Amino acid sequence: MGETMQIRNRGIRTTVAALAAVAGVAAAAVPAVAATAPASDTPRFLEPAELPPHPTSPWYAGPVTAGQPDPLPMCVGDALPSITTHREYWTEFDTSAQQLTVEGRSEQWAKDFAALLRKDLAGCAKKLMQQDPDITATQKYYGKLNVEEGADVYGIHTASAWGSSDIGLFSVGRDGATVTIVRWSQMGNFQHAQVADFKATTVTAVNKLY
Repeated sequence: MGETMQIRNRGIRTTVAALAAVAGVAAAAVPAVAATAPASDTPRFLEPAELPPHPTSPWYAGPVTAGQPDPLPMCVGDALPSITTHREYWTEFDTSAQQLTVEGRSEQWAKDFAALLRKDLAGCAKKLMQQDPDITATQKYYGKLNVEEGADVYGIHTASAWGSSDIGLFSVGRDGATVTIVRWSQMGNFQHAQVADFKATTVTAVNKLY
């Protein structure tokens, strides 16, 4: 996981309406009225401040980019279609994050795609060790979050024969026909996993899609 964990790449509009005029008399100013912002027809991505807080560094973010990321993320990368859109996040230290979003052809397609991602994550530790005998991988399932059509959270720890130790958190969430994946990683083990903060980030990510 070491090489895959080193990815280091990053209102409401208020419309004030001044209505005036009383017929034939002096104009009367009407209090400003805030208009509701139109709903976005494009999935929105996390902002750096919405990621799990780092104790000594701000988060930075790259642009929202069409296509699959390079390199592909561990565990879920093989399933990503070409229509994936992604954004990279990083800190001044060895902590990184990523959001990947796929707008599906239909709600059923997105439901099946999310199920495939969950299956890949559930078998990730075993697959990593099969691919590299110098890697020891363990994982945890942190449960389902009640947001839109739901989101599932996983943790994966990898340790290498040469001494590296990395912890990663992954979530898969769905809103209608759109699926989003959030990944957070840093050096460490399960004790260093910011699970509560990551769950809050996942809820924000899914809620922000539309």
